[in-house]
Amino acid sequence: MPTHATYQLIGNRSHQCDATATYTHNGARAYVLCDGIGSSDAVRDWTRTAARRLARTAALQADAEAGLRAAYEAYAAEPDRQDEHTRYDLPAACAVVAVTAPGRPLTVAWCGDARAYVLSPRGTLHRLTEDHNLRRVFRGSRNRVTSYLGATETDAERKAQIGHPAIESVTRDMENCRLLLVSDGAYEPLEDSNRGLADYLTGSPKLAARSVAAFAVGHAGPHIDNATALVADLRTA
Repeated sequence: MPTHATYQLIGNRSHQCDATATYTHNGARAYVLCDGIGSSDAVRDWTRTAARRLARTAALQADAEAGLRAAYEAYAAEPDRQDEHTRYDLPAACAVVAVTAPGRPLTVAWCGDARAYVLSPRGTLHRLTEDHNLRRVFRGSRNRVTSYLGATETDAERKAQIGHPAIESVTRDMENCRLLLVSDGAYEPLEDSNRGLADYLTGSPKLAARSVAAFAVGHAGPHIDNATALVADLRTA
């Protein structure tokens, strides 16, 4: 039986600009979700490539933060992103990555407002990430992200500007649990309608991922964003 699955819905956007990827190296497995900023061919294609690149890098590093930091810095070093007149026209994405490796804790890292959760064997849902958006830092709009893959600011620069570093990370002791990576188009409609994500995380990973995305779109109202959920069953052995 598959241990992970992804389900996506386009909503009423012109393009599906969410992307997921997984990669395994020497027993380390990376799970990635990227939420492209904007809706165009360029954003869609860039985000798909970025998700695959991030998953491979994180698995090779066997650590979520090291992988995300390497990818972030590689994109930031691109010449066009150094030009203040062109950098904001280039594709970018919110990103979250989780890595499991033998004998190590679960590591999660992110930039932007894509989220990671784990559902414990006891049925308790734990949110592992804090959103990088203006709602968090200034009680402003949740639709304005304050960090993302494709930005050029260092941790120190971003923290001085808005109070959190460009990249944040957490570790969690490994246990048999269910991992959920989710874009804002999937979690926000459920939160707004006072529905708990844990209620949709039953059944197989495929069924759970589909339930999260489908019910989010069903409760999204007139403006329906891309909705993506990646669900993985993690095992300690």
